[in-house]
Amino acid sequence: QVQLVESGGGLVQAGGSLRLSCAASGSIFRINYMGWYRQAPGKQRELVARITSGGNTNYADSVKGRFTISRDNAKNTVYLQMNSLKPEDTAVYYCNAERAVTIAPVLTGDYWGQGTQVTVSS
Repeated sequence: QVQLVESGGGLVQAGGSLRLSCAASGSIFRINYMGWYRQAPGKQRELVARITSGGNTNYADSVKGRFTISRDNAKNTVYLQMNSLKPEDTAVYYCNAERAVTIAPVLTGDYWGQGTQVTVSS
């Protein structure tokens, strides 16, 4: 019902920057929360940042002051600007749409993107 397509991952040196984008498509009425999660090898998936439809945000402590999440509700797109990247930021980053309300069919659900690799070299 909702498809999420991420882009913007890649390889960057420590201290560098990357910008991730995630576009949601489908018969979307509203997406209440959009967020970014990441999963490093051998570790559990963890929240990186999350933003409400009204623009309220929360971040993992490890990325505060370095990452910025934003969204364009008209485009159903969420962004993650990542600055001052560290090797420990290396992971697969997943886009999440939480409590996404669709029109046809009328449903509320949670959806995930396929993931995009971010690798930070030291």
